[in-house]
Formats: sequence, structure tokens, C-alpha cells
Amino acid sequence: MLDAAILGAVLASIVAAATTLLLASLGELVAERAGTLNLGVEGMMIVGAAVGYATAYGTGSLLLGTLAAILAGMALSLVFAGLAIWLATNQVASGLATTILGLGVAGLIGAPFVGTRLDGAPALKVPGLTDLPVIGQMLFGQDAFVYASLVLLAAVTYGLARTRVGLVLRAVGESHAAAHALGHPVRRIRTLAVMFGGACAGLAGAHLSLAYTPFWASDMTAGRGWIALALVVFSAWKPLWLLAGAYLFGAVSILQLHVQGFGLGIPSQLLSALPYLATIVALVAISALKRGQGAPASLGVPFVPDR
Repeated sequence: MLDAAILGAVLASIVAAATTLLLASLGELVAERAGTLNLGVEGMMIVGAAVGYATAYGTGSLLLGTLAAILAGMALSLVFAGLAIWLATNQVASGLATTILGLGVAGLIGAPFVGTRLDGAPALKVPGLTDLPVIGQMLFGQDAFVYASLVLLAAVTYGLARTRVGLVLRAVGESHAAAHALGHPVRRIRTLAVMFGGACAGLAGAHLSLAYTPFWASDMTAGRGWIALALVVFSAWKPLWLLAGAYLFGAVSILQLHVQGFGLGIPSQLLSALPYLATIVALVAISALKRGQGAPASLGVPFVPDR
């Protein structure tokens, strides 16, 4: 049997690991609901992590670092939007190019900060609740990024389902031609959705470098942007399923760190591959069960208005 304190620490670490995925995938979900496939999430995350860390290290303010990371993610998302939405280039190629650009820019920005470290975002403690066994640290002892991700999840869920803005955004994703015929500015709406996705990716990067692992490393995203993309498909474009998927993959990521401590003798290379193997298995299973169900009808289709 696991000690209650150890179990609580493991559960808390799962929540922290899932937060990065949840933040990034929420932004991509909104972009895809508007009919845009953004494969540049990984690049936007790593740029957000680099800019956020550099700003926080230089100013001593985690808040300024977080804001800078969000702006950096949005700035890179505009590069993708300019190519894929306004110039109607291939979205897959544009997304991959954006990721490669982001990795290069992040490496350049972060180079002076290799080997440095700063004090990460502090855990927010609730007197009398944080010390509860097992669930106390998991629910009431997390940093602000964790609670922000849950607030953002609630806002996206409500916004997509209950507001006019969400209805218009979904209409653009389902049929851009019909939305354009009704007078909706399709390219502008998609650009704003992609910018929101970039902001979320930048925030996810800030969580990595300012809270989860408060230092800079050139490969610190470690493919999380690609897992976030898979999570959107895994969730069938539903925010609440996205939450479950993020925490599931967060648990798989943490599992690889704890299994060897239990003396099971599983190769470390296999454990490191677990999150990515789980991603492949989930996508194959979903494809076999519900091929294409729930995807926005115009996803990945460039919009060019009639002249």
C-alpha cells in the first residue's frame, strides 16, 4: 500500500503535468472549432517558454514573464495565420514551418539562460484544506497556472456552447461558405481563434519554464505540443473530454517517473516512450470506433472569399 503522503504527492504531480497539456489543447480546440488546423503548437509553446523565462529572469516578475509568454505565442500564431488563412497556403506545411521557426527562435532567445534557475510559481495554500490527506495537495496546493487552466476550461466550455460568439465560431468551422454568405468575416474570426490558440500555447510554455520545471532547456516541451494536438482529436472536440484526456496523459507521463521506484525492472527507454505510445494507441482506437465523427466539416480547408 502506498503511504498517503506519497499518494498525495503523486496525484499532485499528475495534475501539474496535465496542466501544460490542458492549456495548449484548449487553445487548439478553439482554433479547430473555427476550421483551422494549427500544427505550430509545439513551436508556440517553446517560444512562450523561452520568452517567459527570459522576461521573468530579467525582471524578477513571474507575472511579467507569463504575460510576455502569452504575447510571444500570439505573435508566432500571427505568422501561421498570415500564411494559412490570409495567403491560403497549405495549413500542414505552414504549421510545420511555424514549429521549426519557433524552435529556432526559442533556442536563440534561451541560449544565454542555459544553466540558470529561478524561483518557480509558488503553490497557493488554503489553510486547513491543503493539509488534508491524499487530496489536499492535489486540490488545494497547486500553483496559479493549474487553477487558471480550470477557469479557462470553464470559459471555453461555456463560450462555445452558450454564447453567440461560440455559435458563430462553430458555424465558421462547420461551413465557412455559409458563414461568409451570412456576412460573417470568416478570415478574421479564424485569425482570432488562432491567436487565442497561440496565447494558450504561450501560457502552456510559461507553465513549463516558470512553474513545472523553473529553468530553461532547449527541448523542454519534449513533444507536448504534438500530444496536445492528439488530445483534441482524442476528446472529439469536446472541452470536458479534453480535461479527462489531459489528466489521463498526465498520469501516463508521471507513471514513467515512478514505475522504476517500485522495482519492476522496466527499461527506462520504454517508460520514456509511454506518453507517446499512449497517444498513438488512443488515436488508433478513436479512428477505429468513430472515424471522423465530431470534426469540424471545414477543418484544414483554406478560405478564399469570392472576388
